[in-house]
Amino acid sequence: INELFEEYQSLSEEQLKGKTDEFRAYVADTTAEIKDEMEELREEKRHSEDPMRRQELQEALADLDERLVAKIGDVLEELLPQAFATVKETCRRLMGTEVSVTGQTSVWDMVPYDVQLVGAIALHRGKVAEMATGEGKTLVATMPLYLNALVGEGAHLVTVNTYLAQRDAEWMGHIYNYLGLTVDCIDKYEPHSPERTAGYGSDITYGTNNEFG
Repeated sequence: INELFEEYQSLSEEQLKGKTDEFRAYVADTTAEIKDEMEELREEKRHSEDPMRRQELQEALADLDERLVAKIGDVLEELLPQAFATVKETCRRLMGTEVSVTGQTSVWDMVPYDVQLVGAIALHRGKVAEMATGEGKTLVATMPLYLNALVGEGAHLVTVNTYLAQRDAEWMGHIYNYLGLTVDCIDKYEPHSPERTAGYGSDITYGTNNEFG
């Protein structure tokens, strides 16, 4: 990650921002064959009137879904160093810029340390990362969120405090917006409202455990 971070410092702003589309295209290309096969089976199932055949198709779709999840896992693991380096370089370039957080103007002053990169890797791999107060869990989460958002099916950050959910969505949104991703916080909207539905449709969605539930 750090080697790529050094390399990415020579990229133009357009090239760095273009990494998101580059990564997304790679994920899409790598999973296209399985997705096409799934769509063909779904189409056949929609038009099949034979219950036995429909059951066979459903089982085949379930198998393909498992293959797709595994394939996505492989491609994200492959992209992890590049994606994390992209976020780290974005943080470096944003140093000194202003960001509005819950109505207050703040100056961006964070670039991930190695301990935060390790925490981010652990989160992406589905493990528990214990970090002390002040070690920067908020920044840690941006890297696996960015990586998983590349799939295009949404990435969720769940926390227990409405203020933190809204604060972090706006604060870390400084990174996501720079890299061309949408971000929202569902806690800001009433349940079942169009605004909350749109929030769920963002690339990255922050919220509290009880609101997601």
